[in-house]
Amino acid sequence: MSISKVYFASRELAESLIGKPSMAVISITDPGSPPANLHAQFEHILRLAFFDAVPADEFLPAPLPGMFDYVMARQIVNFVHALHQSPETVSVLVHCEYGVSRSAAVALFVEAYAGAPLISREFTGEANQWVIDQLLQMSPELDIDIPPVSAARDRRARPRL
Repeated sequence: MSISKVYFASRELAESLIGKPSMAVISITDPGSPPANLHAQFEHILRLAFFDAVPADEFLPAPLPGMFDYVMARQIVNFVHALHQSPETVSVLVHCEYGVSRSAAVALFVEAYAGAPLISREFTGEANQWVIDQLLQMSPELDIDIPPVSAARDRRARPRL
């Protein structure tokens, strides 16, 4: 297995990290905002720009400008596949503006695709369902299990050892 661990974070945290070649990054920003200022030592970076949005209903035509779409889903699948097939072992960091829903959705996909552990998985309960659905259309054999939102609350309530 070439992908060893999966992380998700906010843009602010991702921009504060010192890069290393053993960590690949999927960088998600809002359309129109500048690219994340990531450390030069990150060798593998996929940059995407889409809103944290879900179509309102089945009558709203998709894709809309700025929405996550088939092309972006294909880019993620291809990027993750290439990393996973590489002889080098890497971890994957997925970031979005706040590190809550877009990055959580993509991180859950990477976890399911690679079979690598998703660190702090219990905090992915607010993953963007539209993003997950589009990624699952690319890889319908995968099972992405989103933890309940209460999992984060339960984790925070546990005493630290």
